[in-house]
Amino acid sequence: MESPFFLPALAACRLLLAWVQLPVLDGLQIDHQLTSPLTSYFRLKEGLWLYHNGVDPYLGGILKHSPLFLSLFSAAPPGRVAWALSDIVGAWALVRIWHSRQQLGQSRRDGLVGAAYLVNPYLLLPSLASSTSTFENAIILLTLMFAAEGRSSPALLALALSVHLSLSTLLLLVPVLMLLVTSPTSRLASPRQFGGSYWMVFKYASEFVVYWSVLVCAASIMAGGVWNWMHESWGASLILPDLTPNPGLWWYFFTEMFDHFRPFFLMVFSTHLAIYVMPVCIKFQHDALYAAFLLLGILGTFKPYFTLADPGLFLSMFAVFPEIYPYLRHAMVTALLHAHASLLLPLFHALWVIEGRGNANFYYAASLVMGIAGGAGIVDACFAGMRIAIGNISEAESGKWEVVQE
Repeated sequence: MESPFFLPALAACRLLLAWVQLPVLDGLQIDHQLTSPLTSYFRLKEGLWLYHNGVDPYLGGILKHSPLFLSLFSAAPPGRVAWALSDIVGAWALVRIWHSRQQLGQSRRDGLVGAAYLVNPYLLLPSLASSTSTFENAIILLTLMFAAEGRSSPALLALALSVHLSLSTLLLLVPVLMLLVTSPTSRLASPRQFGGSYWMVFKYASEFVVYWSVLVCAASIMAGGVWNWMHESWGASLILPDLTPNPGLWWYFFTEMFDHFRPFFLMVFSTHLAIYVMPVCIKFQHDALYAAFLLLGILGTFKPYFTLADPGLFLSMFAVFPEIYPYLRHAMVTALLHAHASLLLPLFHALWVIEGRGNANFYYAASLVMGIAGGAGIVDACFAGMRIAIGNISEAESGKWEVVQE
């Protein structure tokens, strides 16, 4: 992996895989673990057909994608090469984030960092299934890359595009603004108060609002001058109209809920995602890139329409923070939980949907295991990010300390 040709070879293999026609790929496109109503390629194709034939694609509730996808794929018909190129861009952006983090031009670890993205099965399989989550992940990494390099306008434009495509990524606004006015280098071992300019934060936030407003207007023009796409696209993440089973934690809960309780718990679940932003950003105000990393992990666990691409991005970004490895307490347990969930999810899905020998409880039990795996990864990363500030303590030194409770 230290060879300078390792990463280009991986990229070439990913492009080659896009040209290979495998029968199994058609089955991946309808797998609920890899695609959701918001990222489904089949729904996007149906929306494109309606769009080309002069019918509002957002009538009927089938299409949940942004009008920008309709405009993009109307000009350039979708193909597997587009998803392969998106994977390569995501891996390149992750390597650039690593360079900014370490203040390096090139390192021996570049191949390992790129491989953490390109060969991650949580990311590769949704890409092969033509899930639009691949594009969303690549744009998130581009946002963090531009922010880490101090390029404010591209970073804010990429963030506005990311929020436009997936409303949940609005959680990253605060850490990205903090990153733009601070350094991306590791400050975990030396915590300090936030030293950026609040005036610059306000200025960048205003610039973000401008970019986002322009994208909203452009999307409405592309949708034929109507605004109903907001309810179908953004509203889907807030009101959960489609309860198609997925590896997430929302669908089963709202399937079993009485309708008169639904608005209250939709508010609770949506607010639950938002309450993490300020505590994480305040605790890790000295390292905004790490705060963004933790918030991606929270999104990858509690997202309304969850697919494997969501935790995949969080797990791939572990490669950017090698300084926390010695302080992870239960990395093996987290890895085994992910392995366990990865085996149970397709098995119980087949027993329920294909064989008819199981029921929804089987599949949701596997989803709970995936949720526990995501939570374990977040807790471990959060602990390691705080523990590194204490440093290594010898046994003789630790014996001098006593834990007491008042």
